[in-house]
Amino acid sequence: MYADIVDAEAAGWTCLQFYTRRYPHSTCQVWKGRLAAGQIRRRDETLCAESLLAVNDRLQYYREPWAEPPAPCWFAVLHEVDHVLAVAKPAGLQVLPAASFLQNTLLYLVRQKRGDDWAPAHRLGRGTTGLVLFVRSTAVRKGVAAAFREGGLRKIYRALAEGTDLLDQFEVKTNIGAVPDPIMGRLHVAVASGGRPSQSLVRVIERRPSSNTTLVEVEIPTGRPHQIRIHLAAAGHPLVGDPLYEVGGKPGPGRKAGTDGSAMVRPGDVGYHLHAMSVEFIHPVTERQVSIYCQPPSILRAAAESG
Repeated sequence: MYADIVDAEAAGWTCLQFYTRRYPHSTCQVWKGRLAAGQIRRRDETLCAESLLAVNDRLQYYREPWAEPPAPCWFAVLHEVDHVLAVAKPAGLQVLPAASFLQNTLLYLVRQKRGDDWAPAHRLGRGTTGLVLFVRSTAVRKGVAAAFREGGLRKIYRALAEGTDLLDQFEVKTNIGAVPDPIMGRLHVAVASGGRPSQSLVRVIERRPSSNTTLVEVEIPTGRPHQIRIHLAAAGHPLVGDPLYEVGGKPGPGRKAGTDGSAMVRPGDVGYHLHAMSVEFIHPVTERQVSIYCQPPSILRAAAESG
């Protein structure tokens, strides 16, 4: 069962409009079928497509059983001290349950092996490899969340970008937000003039003329979803293999088929090369410096590092 609370923006929408606009991973026709089958309720009331919604309405979508897609179901522990757990995740493993993924997620795997009191302090894209922080205890959870929010946590990534004509160092400050999309209806993360301020600091590590690619290191003082993918595309150098974001930081006419075989490419699709390499912060309770490193995959290591 998936629960939603109707906000002010959605007040006056029909139930069909709500689910079609908020969850465009399914088509309007699919949502109509779910409503006709009585799968969506408001408390004890079964809703139809034309049911009008009001602020604070509590909706429940009762999903039919489904076959969960396969995923690489493993992680490696990098650090576990003072209610902070850092793990490394592979590409293709989603952090939180969403869409068709429930048990094949990092959250489920960590709780299965380490207990139900662990919660992720942030998330990585499904195609991104590397370091994910989990926390437990209220004090640590609040402190780490504040560090993410206020820039007190330093995050560095490795990425493989298209082209070799990048400046040795540069900054991208393009806003990120929701934009209309001809395929999904609305894309919630892309270059958007009215979006949230975002900052990425990019440094070239190695140029690879033979493949017309460049290995870069990226520090993100802000942490918007898919920020590095969007910012490097906005700078004219999309990540190698990115199925969605093209030059300019938005989906373009060259969009490929989804990695699940569908015709719809989603932000969660994989294929790009991006790795969460290191995190540094002051522990909110012990006040000690915490520095955690996760070795990049071979394609994201410079020749000098691989020798």
